Amino acid sequence: MDTIDSRDEELVDWKVHARTRTQLGPAFVRILGYLREDGDKSVERIEDAMHRKDATGLVLPAHTVKTEARQFGAEPLGALAEEIEFAARRAIEGHYFPDDLVPQVARLRPLYARTIELLERDANPLCQRTPARAAGA
Repeated sequence: MDTIDSRDEELVDWKVHARTRTQLGPAFVRILGYLREDGDKSVERIEDAMHRKDATGLVLPAHTVKTEARQFGAEPLGALAEEIEFAARRAIEGHYFPDDLVPQVARLRPLYARTIELLERDANPLCQRTPARAAGA
């Protein structure tokens, strides 16, 4: 998709993102690459844990996605990962499998993919930034 619509803009808090970009400086692109690598693996692990009905296997990858997404201002992705993580933790404590997480896990991969696409597009030096995003607003 070549254009960013208003729904996409809601996927990233560009103020948080700009702050992270400033704080990381030259390391920003490399750290964003780690988010991509870790995220790809974590989403796959979450899906695999759901198929295996392994609540314990959901916790760490969901925690990883949550933490890294929020670092870059991707709050909706972070919130969804947090929901999965906390439900898995409750299930472990209650000795059951959280089958009710199927819809959340099904939404995770497309939300992750679109969020990463937006973050990487913004990191591209050839990207046309809107004045609000370029100023970090």
